[in-house]
Amino acid sequence: MSKGVLMVNLGSPKSTDPKDVKEYLDEFLMDERVIDVPYWARTLLVRGIILNTRPKKSAAAYEKIWWEEGSPLIVLSERLQDKIDEQTSVPIALAMRYGEPSIKSGLQELHEKGVDEVLLFPLYPQFAMATTETILVLAEELRKENYPNMQFTTVPAFYNHSDYIRVLAESIAEKLKGVDFQHLLFSYHGVPKRHIRKSDITNSHCKIDGSCCQTPSAAHQYCYRHQCYETTRLVAEYLELKENSYSVSFQSRLGFDPWLQPYTDRTIERFGKEGMKKLAVVTPAFVSDCLETLEEIAMEGEEIFHEVGGEELTVVPCLNDREDWVKVLSRWIDEWAHQKPVEA
Repeated sequence: MSKGVLMVNLGSPKSTDPKDVKEYLDEFLMDERVIDVPYWARTLLVRGIILNTRPKKSAAAYEKIWWEEGSPLIVLSERLQDKIDEQTSVPIALAMRYGEPSIKSGLQELHEKGVDEVLLFPLYPQFAMATTETILVLAEELRKENYPNMQFTTVPAFYNHSDYIRVLAESIAEKLKGVDFQHLLFSYHGVPKRHIRKSDITNSHCKIDGSCCQTPSAAHQYCYRHQCYETTRLVAEYLELKENSYSVSFQSRLGFDPWLQPYTDRTIERFGKEGMKKLAVVTPAFVSDCLETLEEIAMEGEEIFHEVGGEELTVVPCLNDREDWVKVLSRWIDEWAHQKPVEA
């Protein structure tokens, strides 16, 4: 069989025009794994309320971080793809879950190259309903409908893979070398608490009570919260961070449902009010810098910190197209192509 890889990232609007942002938000927020309420309620919320107010605000935010080449997330994903292409002989296609290039166009690209065995590679270290799961579900629907002879293999969440932990930890060490900071905040994208419970394959373990994420369970295979804390623990161990010199928070909440806590914006505010002057933030839920890292953390987060007395907020870039990250991904792909299991 002929093998190929489909790398999938989140996606981005075509431009900063509010119309393009509205189109993107409609596709994103109408996904039943992002806002997991009945279709009628989701339609009322998204198309009746959110899309009448949010696109202009989001467009202004995108305008702040937009590059001359286009969306940072798309540009960085393309750079990553190009570099991996140079290091492996396996065909690589790039897709976005929302917007362009679509998953369908990525599969079609591979199909036209004669590929019938595809490695689906969601570019998310941790598993979540609204990230990894929605990619896999849509890809399978498209396969059945358009490419019934294709076979899929999926890269599992790599939140605790030693290669990923090493590269992430070393990226943090490089950015913070010589930086006088008092605390390192690991800020992950938030999800509603009900998503954690819905992903619990045991239907009983995930109580989000402060202890379940540390208690061994089969539920951890799909528990976003556990995987975020485990990534943090392993990086802290690698960097030999002192206890209480780092912590975890969750950003980008939407709506009024209970989301994972503590919230990043309130945590940054609290640190400043408590007298902290120098804070560092890393965002390990993303491998590519995007609106949530470049605007929400590096701009809004810095503004919040300064408003309450903080002086310096240092943001660690995502892995993007770092050479060591490219080498890791290329090796994982080659190991799969030659039937060698990718081991932690």
